[in-house]
Amino acid sequence: QVQLVESGGGLVQAGGSLRLSCAASGRTFSNYAMGWFRQAPGKDREIVASVSRGGGTTFYRNSVKGRFTISRDNAKNTLYLQMNSLNAEDTAVYYCAATPHSAGPVATRILYRYWGQGTQVTVSS
Repeated sequence: QVQLVESGGGLVQAGGSLRLSCAASGRTFSNYAMGWFRQAPGKDREIVASVSRGGGTTFYRNSVKGRFTISRDNAKNTLYLQMNSLNAEDTAVYYCAATPHSAGPVATRILYRYWGQGTQVTVSS
């Protein structure tokens, strides 16, 4: 089992920044590729970004490229998502997730085995 706890969400004005964190406990954090997902009201949960086990390879959905940065610190068992230039379309509940199925980034939601409880990000325009 891997337990994941997100933090860092909140209310921010358009153009602002937030940094999300995801603290992992349980099994060895570096054995899992990690991802950030988000779900807006009435919409499906979608991939935002993913990072490989070692942190050297990343994947981003097109709409966040150049604005968001995913990173991880395996020594601290923590995943991060730096979000800059936020806009109203980024408003959602953000979830971190872990998958044992790949060493590289994973964009497919069903491959993720463990999920956090989510943190709300609200961007006011």
